[in-house]
Amino acid sequence: MVSLFENVKYFFKSIKEKKRQEKLKKITKQSYKNKTSKRIIGSAADVTLNAETNNLINEVRNNVAAIVKKTDCNPEELLSYIKAAKTPIYKINNADKILSFIGEEEGLICEQEGFGALYLSLMVGMGVSFKTPAMFVLRDGDIDKYYMLHNFYRWYSLKSNLPGFEYRAQKLFKKYISDSSGNILKRFSMEDILSVKESIARDQEASAFVIEYTKEQEGSKKVLDKIKNDGGANI
Repeated sequence: MVSLFENVKYFFKSIKEKKRQEKLKKITKQSYKNKTSKRIIGSAADVTLNAETNNLINEVRNNVAAIVKKTDCNPEELLSYIKAAKTPIYKINNADKILSFIGEEEGLICEQEGFGALYLSLMVGMGVSFKTPAMFVLRDGDIDKYYMLHNFYRWYSLKSNLPGFEYRAQKLFKKYISDSSGNILKRFSMEDILSVKESIARDQEASAFVIEYTKEQEGSKKVLDKIKNDGGANI
């Protein structure tokens, strides 16, 4: 059976993301440009996306659903897909502890600059670099399929050129989620705030997909158990 913990974890993750979005909506009333929308307008209603961005969001969801169905959400097969797209994958001992030093977690690491890039490049054996591309960094061993799916979804969104994964946007996003008081927003420009909204949206889309997938898996499991137990009557 799909772990109840996984359902609960991503459910509460999605609630937190929604609350963050609501907090940002209250203070955004201007507009800016990103790489897929000519304009994103902050208002009390929500972020207004143009057709290109909306189409990309739908395309990502549909394509990831097809890949997950084909691979049965096998983490190693998803990693093979990532590798085939020429995204570097590194498996190193104590990856979680090593990444925590620069405020990152195992899985998808978006592009880094400066000290973070230097540290990361040395840890994964890339040599000395002050700018690193998006990559996956993981401990060697079994990977939780739901954690992998969340990271895979974000990676596919990144590769599809959806906004929110730029170095500055991710840096501000991490600062924002680590500040429970919300005071950090006072130091953000309007464009910074709207960039963070994009980062939150991408994370929220990934969480929503994982939640939906776990629900489908739970439903399928119940049907199969019913068939096994009483031949499928009264499903």
